[in-house]
Amino acid sequence: MAVPIAVLDCDLLLYGRGHRTLDRFKLEDVTDEYLVSTYGFPRQFIYYLVKLLGTSLSRPTQRSRAISPETQILAALGFYTSGSFQTRMGDAMGISQASMSRCVANVTEALVERASQFIHFPKDEATVQRLKDDFYGLAGMPGVLGVVDCTHVAIKAPNAEDLSYVNRKGLHSLNCLMVCDARGALLSAETHWPGSLTDCTVLQKAALKSQFETELHKDGWLLGDSSFFLQTWLMTPLHIPETPAEYRYNMAHSATHNVIERTFRTIRSRFRCLDGSKGTLQYSPEKSSHIILACCVLHNISLEHGLDVWSSPATGHMEQPEEEYEQMESMDSEACRIRQELLLTHFS
Repeated sequence: MAVPIAVLDCDLLLYGRGHRTLDRFKLEDVTDEYLVSTYGFPRQFIYYLVKLLGTSLSRPTQRSRAISPETQILAALGFYTSGSFQTRMGDAMGISQASMSRCVANVTEALVERASQFIHFPKDEATVQRLKDDFYGLAGMPGVLGVVDCTHVAIKAPNAEDLSYVNRKGLHSLNCLMVCDARGALLSAETHWPGSLTDCTVLQKAALKSQFETELHKDGWLLGDSSFFLQTWLMTPLHIPETPAEYRYNMAHSATHNVIERTFRTIRSRFRCLDGSKGTLQYSPEKSSHIILACCVLHNISLEHGLDVWSSPATGHMEQPEEEYEQMESMDSEACRIRQELLLTHFS
């Protein structure tokens, strides 16, 4: 009697469902419209990322059919821009949800490793002057090197005992301190601060503060809102303007500072994993911080590639905690003198 022999797919046994099709997904086989709708970015931008990150993502492996850098980048972009590990996306690329998660981790770390390459203040005098000129062109505020503010990103609770990440709304979050230029490109991004810290406290602890106090304070200043204290390198609005010059100063300050709010909206709209509409980031604070920073790097790279159209506000569920400002005059007499001189020289 003949015994039937089952013909097994060894590739399926070794690598799991869908791995057989891994080498069949090619960028050139799909339209630009599909890439933008599914992964958030056009073909040439994705090719650039493959070239930029390929070495980091082509790590030695014992598996003869490791996931290609191209596929890893598509998986990560799909998560960043949609906020979820969609089965449809994994099936299209021939990888499992677990593999997609590993791809996101690999691409995130590769982007974080390059953060200083894409997020930094200019150093040469010509670029610094161009930065000031761009800001001055917005509303007539002179000497501005950047606008600074904080934004919260929701994360899962680290553990029941750790309340340091609970913000004023009772949600777990990271409070991210960022600075941008007049175009919305990020010049600084510190994404690791616990959500319980106020914006003012974050700035006091931040590397940004020491950077300006030791290096950049002579070149100009940042603009910050009333959640920060006036400093020689940080101009804040007047709490109760009284003279026409003070009103003009506040109006110019507000119009210029609004760039950072538009930048936050653009980042949350482009990278839906940050906007709360798909729930919180389901990672530890450290990994969540890296994902946020990776999105910041991609934001700047996208601006370099001309993808700089201001996006409409995101519709996520993550509400930004409202700070309760303790309005009081700065005790820094030199900072008060600099702001008063600015009022007299440029707004009187």
